[in-house]
Amino acid sequence: MSIDLNSDLGEGFGQWRLGDDEALLSIVTSANVACGFHAGDPVIMRRTCETAAARGVVIGAQVGYRDLAGFGRRFVDVPPVELADDVIYQIGALDAFARVAGARVRYVKPHGALYNAIVHHEAQAAAVVAAVRAYDPGLPVLGLPGSAWLRQAGRAGLTTIAECFADRAYTPEGTLVPRDVPGAVLHDPALVAERCVRMAMGEPVEAADGTPLTVTADSICVHGDSPGAVAMALEVRDALKASGIGLAPFVEESR
Repeated sequence: MSIDLNSDLGEGFGQWRLGDDEALLSIVTSANVACGFHAGDPVIMRRTCETAAARGVVIGAQVGYRDLAGFGRRFVDVPPVELADDVIYQIGALDAFARVAGARVRYVKPHGALYNAIVHHEAQAAAVVAAVRAYDPGLPVLGLPGSAWLRQAGRAGLTTIAECFADRAYTPEGTLVPRDVPGAVLHDPALVAERCVRMAMGEPVEAADGTPLTVTADSICVHGDSPGAVAMALEVRDALKASGIGLAPFVEESR
């Protein structure tokens, strides 16, 4: 039994640094690399891809709204055609740096507000699906179980990968509790690790209201920008291994 462990990486910009990518790339099996729209710049994108490739970590394009100031966490009512072009642009930019590093972009994961919007926003979900199909219909896509995004992607013939979140609280419906709600982000590494083991084994965890919730996923996301992210990722990894659950990417490095 194994599961993928992914993290959002490369999320600095210029002199601004966020998280410890160097350490996390020694822990995770897949890296969702920012593509320049919500974070990331050419120097950071190239360095992150080179480090990931050197360590055998699979590279994914972390695409988002054109929102550097808001870190991609603000909804943008962009027309679907423009959104599709923005996503193609981001995948292509990151894929260029991945190729230079001797690798390739192997999957696509939306970021922040875009990720949450296309849980229900049918038009924007369709735009992101169209973008991935146009760029490379062989790319798997990562998202929230039950989302419009994964449903439409599956219908369009894309390989869909469901993920769960190590350090985020869930609503009883299985969506993420908004970040501005107290308790939305979990900070206790032991609690987070225990929840991850339960989710990996298909066992229920507590939703925000205390009710049991079963989240089925093939990948666990540990946020790289959370305080103590490295310690938390280590605890999650060690807890999974101690429970007999191995770590492996959901997609091969080459195909």
